[in-house]
Amino acid sequence: MHSKKYLIANWKMNGLKGDLNQISIIDNFIKKKNNLSGLQCIFCLPYTILGIALTNRKLKNIKFGAQDISNQLSDFGPFTGQISSKMLQDIKCKFTIVGHSEKRSNGDNDADISQKIQMASKNHIKVILCVGEGLNDFKSKKSFIKVKRQLNLSLKKNKKFLKNIIIAYEPIWSIGTGVVPNNKYLNNFFFKIKKYLNDEFKTKATVIYGGSVSSNNIEQLKNINLCDGFLIGGASLKSKNFIDIMKKYYS
Repeated sequence: MHSKKYLIANWKMNGLKGDLNQISIIDNFIKKKNNLSGLQCIFCLPYTILGIALTNRKLKNIKFGAQDISNQLSDFGPFTGQISSKMLQDIKCKFTIVGHSEKRSNGDNDADISQKIQMASKNHIKVILCVGEGLNDFKSKKSFIKVKRQLNLSLKKNKKFLKNIIIAYEPIWSIGTGVVPNNKYLNNFFFKIKKYLNDEFKTKATVIYGGSVSSNNIEQLKNINLCDGFLIGGASLKSKNFIDIMKKYYS
């Protein structure tokens, strides 16, 4: 393996305090291995257990992040139910997902996402920016047009923060379906994303893949050219599955 690689877990609306034991098992596995050089594991947890994980001093080999933040351009205010990036900074949270397709489907637009990136970066929180096309875009061969638009609208006001942003490409039609694009398609898509970001924003971006990643397909997916890691959903909930992914990723 070369350079830094990422395995980012998104637990979504899953996890109670007792489930943090799964992360402890993964942390111990990483501790005992000496062939995982350059790997950074990040678990994006529900707010209810995020603070607990961040204060667990035994978890030294895993970073933690949130799954979303407020889009308000203020650190505090009358915004019931929202969590600001300032609040996450206060508990020493270093990462957050922004723009996940499940949030976009509930109303988040590119302007909201741009503001979330701005506020996260202001408070020194690294952003995992999710982009991806729907099935109609894919069928009509407009996938990259859609993703390029998402990138442009999310990043054009945040150029100075680009070094702190990880791009997660998730074809929406693949998430949770078990259907994964073939490597020829993904090789071409990753090339286009990185070329666009380099040409438009003068940045050598970190780009990872998400969408039904599992221990059953990681050996195929790890051969994607220019891919810097993976965003993992359901397969990250159990330590055995996540460890299997790590083993195969580094085999």
